Amino acid sequence: MPGLVSVKTPPDAPPLRISVSETQTPTQPQRSDPGIPKTPSPHPKRLPSPSASASASRSKPSPDRRSKKPQPDSPNQILSEASLDNPDLGPFLLKLARDTIASGEGPIKALDYAVRASKSFERCAVDGEPSLDLAMSLHVLAAIYCSLGRFEEAVPVLERAIQVPDVSRGADHALAAFSGHMQLGDTYSMLGQVDRSISCYEEGLKIQIEALGDTDPRVGETCRYLAEAHVQAMQFDRAEELCKKTLEIHRVHSEPASLEEAADRRLMALVCEAKGDYEAALEHLVLASMAMIANGQDNEVASIDVSIGNIYMSLCRFDEAIFSYQKALTVFKSSKGDSHPLVASVFVRLADLYHRTGKLRESKSYCENALRIFAKPVPGTTAEEIAGGLTEISAIYESVDEPEEALKLLQKAMKLLEDKPGQQSTIAGIEARMGVMFYMVGRYEEARNSFESAIAKLRASGERKSAFFGVVLNQMGLACVQLFKIDEAAELFEEARGILEQECGSCHQDTIGVYSNLAATYDAMGRVEDAIEILEYVLKLREEKLGIANPDFEDEKRRLAELLKEAGKTRDRKAKSLENLIDPNSKKTKKEVTKRWPGLGFRI
Repeated sequence: MPGLVSVKTPPDAPPLRISVSETQTPTQPQRSDPGIPKTPSPHPKRLPSPSASASASRSKPSPDRRSKKPQPDSPNQILSEASLDNPDLGPFLLKLARDTIASGEGPIKALDYAVRASKSFERCAVDGEPSLDLAMSLHVLAAIYCSLGRFEEAVPVLERAIQVPDVSRGADHALAAFSGHMQLGDTYSMLGQVDRSISCYEEGLKIQIEALGDTDPRVGETCRYLAEAHVQAMQFDRAEELCKKTLEIHRVHSEPASLEEAADRRLMALVCEAKGDYEAALEHLVLASMAMIANGQDNEVASIDVSIGNIYMSLCRFDEAIFSYQKALTVFKSSKGDSHPLVASVFVRLADLYHRTGKLRESKSYCENALRIFAKPVPGTTAEEIAGGLTEISAIYESVDEPEEALKLLQKAMKLLEDKPGQQSTIAGIEARMGVMFYMVGRYEEARNSFESAIAKLRASGERKSAFFGVVLNQMGLACVQLFKIDEAAELFEEARGILEQECGSCHQDTIGVYSNLAATYDAMGRVEDAIEILEYVLKLREEKLGIANPDFEDEKRRLAELLKEAGKTRDRKAKSLENLIDPNSKKTKKEVTKRWPGLGFRI
């Protein structure tokens, strides 16, 4: 897939290695064709290394005046700032960077060479003429920054790189511009800035289509890559559009039942499942499975069987789901061994299935089997695989009313991911769930802190307009209510209201819940008129669009009547205590309070 550093990389892929390989000369077809390889690493063009005569002409005289033979340049002389004006030095420095990495000396020294190479190319560039060598060296420099985990420093380098090529000048410039946008998108992705990442990918796709046309198979590869990014951002409509385009391209250029088509159908199935179209998802998975069987890909067939089991479970076809899971389990055990994380992942799915069907003993047994595998992972198991499994098991423990166990698993998962680049959104989701767990056990200060940390990460990653972000804001507001931080709670509910109205609409249950929370908070602050206005709006929504059969309707109607009655009195009243606001009967426990006012409960 396109890009140098990608969070979409398969979990069993080897770690990133920077490779500045030999490049093709302009006469080779690869260089003249703007087609995009699966990993469009910038490959510097080989230029003549500094000749012996050039080195001799630049060398200083020997201290021994009797010797007429000039001495070779020292490394310090070659790398001095003054020598960067030499047009031969840039290619030479890039070669040094490549050789340094290949020799295992580490990226620090290579970084210095790459920085100097970029400076040299920039100094030697002809005014007004875009230099592909400069763009290429900047790509390499950014890749080295990324290999060091210094993604913030790679961003301005790549932003400079994408400004260098002139797409109107032909294929080479189009390739450089495309590669720069994809690499910048990958870097933003590693920083967790999803919106910016997708914007860069979209721009790269646009450039590629202009250069190759919209039916080129390499365009299909990029469409699929971009579709994966949209799936991660939960933008399923755009992901579906891109998947359809990819399937159309492969239908033209690939053999029927090809591996490429199978991969596209699996992604399309994921999109259909997310949109609730389970029958369409099942159809795509069956076609993908047939293609994999035809190509002898047994492990891939087993992975598809797991996905088919998930669809059957969503359709409440539990016997068929068990059959699919057991088929996959048999293959994974025979090919991977009993302690492989793929085996554990099937145990987790079976645990979830048996929990849904009320067989709690079987469910817990499968959870324990999976946890034993995750506790002693086989070599090659990634932290992301283990963290994902722990998070899924924690959801099962949460649903069987074991919040403390669920908390422990979430804490372990977060610890595994905290040093991993590109996992900020995932960590934010875990922290939000931990906040829910803390709230359930009455640890409100810890709940507020978890929500606050999650919100900070989501803001940084560009997800501040998602429905999930609005829900987390609402949850943090509830924690603040329990801590009597009314002003802070009001601000959080107000922001959540704006986001959920935009993303979900006024009639969505999450939005209605925030309205109820905000009305109660305004009442606590003495802003009775504002609380009345919100409750009147909610009752109008229920009467005109949602119906009045909801049990909350009579509650809200009674609360509004009380507020209207109070509004007719003197305006100089004292604000109610929070306990009386949440439940007029202050003798009830906090647990009862939450049940009494379902509008204030959590929605995950």
